[in-house]
Amino acid sequence: MGEFCSRSKKETLRMGSDMEKNQEQTSFTFEIDNLWEKEDVISSPIFLSGGCEWFVQVYPKGYGRTVVEDHLALFLCVANPESLKLGWKRRANNSVLLLNQFGKELYRSNENCRLFCAQFTKWGESRGLPLKDKWILEKNKLIVKVDIKVVEVVDEAEVTGKEMLDLFGFQIFYSQVVSVSRLFEEHPDIKVNFKPKIQLVKNAYMTTLLGLIETLDKPPHSFTETELVSAKRELIELTEAGFKLNWLDTKLAEVFSEWKKVNAKNYTLSLRTNADHEVILEEDWLIEGIIRSWNEFKVFSHLVDEKID
Repeated sequence: MGEFCSRSKKETLRMGSDMEKNQEQTSFTFEIDNLWEKEDVISSPIFLSGGCEWFVQVYPKGYGRTVVEDHLALFLCVANPESLKLGWKRRANNSVLLLNQFGKELYRSNENCRLFCAQFTKWGESRGLPLKDKWILEKNKLIVKVDIKVVEVVDEAEVTGKEMLDLFGFQIFYSQVVSVSRLFEEHPDIKVNFKPKIQLVKNAYMTTLLGLIETLDKPPHSFTETELVSAKRELIELTEAGFKLNWLDTKLAEVFSEWKKVNAKNYTLSLRTNADHEVILEEDWLIEGIIRSWNEFKVFSHLVDEKID
């Protein structure tokens, strides 16, 4: 998966012979003894590639919200990012190979093109790599080999706050990188059936989805009836677009359930869950309004598609 980044007019790029050196592939290998006895993150020594400093992090028990006993997480990281100048960027192709003590291949990742920046200083397998039978490691030794080819280096650039990155097919602001990465980490099949092809439409859907997730994280008692109806309308539109959002359906049902306890004496709408685990508004006039809004949206989207095609 590649990443796109909007470029400032005031970027300091490395050119000429420096750039040629950047594009030379570097292989870095380090060994981990007694892997299964490790509990905390394991960091490799710093190594140089493309005129930039890097290191590798290995999490024997998984990373973040995906900590599991039989998975391992691995990241390629920029070393000492706090010492780099404002607006720095590194774009690099990289892949990972895991071997046992005798050089038997245990895992090989696909080659990925990643953009590293101040907002995202490391990339890797955060969901964890399945350790089949713990790979029958001889003497618990794991050999990690990283191939990296730096293809672009920006030492300094003007930062406007409007820089964008292409992540999972959506162009997002740097400030949204962590939220979108976490979303796909926890729900990797979320866009399997996603329909829109136009980039602007795709971006708009992702912005709506991130906003809805943030909204539903509020305390249930803080919602108004209008906000709940709006949340349901957005959920219907996002689902119709092809996002797999059963987990968000459940979240909305939970929010409504808690909200109803506080507003038991004064509410006009109710939600129920059907056989497909979809949260449904029972008030007919609300459903008609939502369907009407959605049909108008589909007509608009169809017209936009025709004009662009």
